[in-house]
Amino acid sequence: MELAAAASEPATGELPAREAPLEARIWYATLLTRVRGLRPAERLLAGEETVAHGPHRPEAQAARLLCEAEIHLAGGRLTEATAAAEAGLRLASQAGNRGLPPRGHVVMAVCSVRSLDLTTGLLYANRLRDAALLGQENLMPGQCVWAAAQALEARDGMESVAHLLKGILHDDVLTRELLLSQPAAAPWLVRAGQRLGDADLAERTVRTMSRLALTNRSFRSVQAASEHACGLYARDADALEAASARHLDPWARASALEDASRVRSVRVPERDRAVDLLRRAAEAYLSAGASRDLARVQSRLRELDDHGGRPARSRTRVSRLTDTEFAVAELVSQGLTNGRVGSQLYISPHTVAFHLKKIFRKLDVTSRVELARSWNRILVEERADRPAAAPETDFLVRPSMARQAG
Repeated sequence: MELAAAASEPATGELPAREAPLEARIWYATLLTRVRGLRPAERLLAGEETVAHGPHRPEAQAARLLCEAEIHLAGGRLTEATAAAEAGLRLASQAGNRGLPPRGHVVMAVCSVRSLDLTTGLLYANRLRDAALLGQENLMPGQCVWAAAQALEARDGMESVAHLLKGILHDDVLTRELLLSQPAAAPWLVRAGQRLGDADLAERTVRTMSRLALTNRSFRSVQAASEHACGLYARDADALEAASARHLDPWARASALEDASRVRSVRVPERDRAVDLLRRAAEAYLSAGASRDLARVQSRLRELDDHGGRPARSRTRVSRLTDTEFAVAELVSQGLTNGRVGSQLYISPHTVAFHLKKIFRKLDVTSRVELARSWNRILVEERADRPAAAPETDFLVRPSMARQAG
């Protein structure tokens, strides 16, 4: 990190910061993004030159766009992340660069799975697999395997990726690269171990993440990931809520709330608290555009709370939809049949058709084609109507917090 910071500085103190080499700024911005220093990373990439008209070679322009895609994904902005990744991948292809695409493929796979576009997620999972076979994922192998595993798990279940997960944890390079770069990865692996009944997988993840936290005390994202993984392994709801408060990654924050709710829900006196945590998780997933996770949480809310716990939405047409109608509209707009929508949301095709009739009326559309054509525009209206996000918390752990983390 220190080497990257030094390289991103101008050659002399008299030059403006924007004249530092773009490649060095991209390198440093990428490392900052991995530890969720998103504001500093964005500032490094901000300059007078534009990607379209800048004087830099296509590889540098592609790398910049792919770094921006990672920043958007880490900030919970899936639409922007997808657009930047697609643009970066086009430039990398035009330049004939084979080393950069895996970075974009990881972003596309994760965004697609979270937004319930499983067809696209599997497409990029296969491309990541091909890159691994050709040795093109050397810069971020752990993240490549993890992103592919998420897409495959979404389609075929956790058992189908058990061999991939064991491979990650038995390779120190894969493990360190992944766990330091993706705050949600360690909890995801612990959860996978618990679902598979693989105590060794969960224990290895916790042990490795704890070691990384001890040697990287300065970074909040690493400390939050460790606290989240340990709390999940110990089924400690208080630790999970604390991890949620410490997470800088919006999706990881929502995940910790969901995990805390699941732990509390098994104790009858804590059932109301579990519902409240799940409602907060639903709101966070909604804000991050994570439709797949939102649908899962809504299903769980229906089990715990007769009222469904619908997260508040802005006063646009979408706000008239119930949570189930929102999820149905999201999936139908992607071209899924009623049968496939029903299998994703755990409802029958007849129920999907019933919800579609109400969706058409509330959104003032008359067909599936019109819904698909107008859905993204309607969502943009909703996001524009939503209050601005709170300022980002410092990504570094200050001395007092570092003492607590130890």
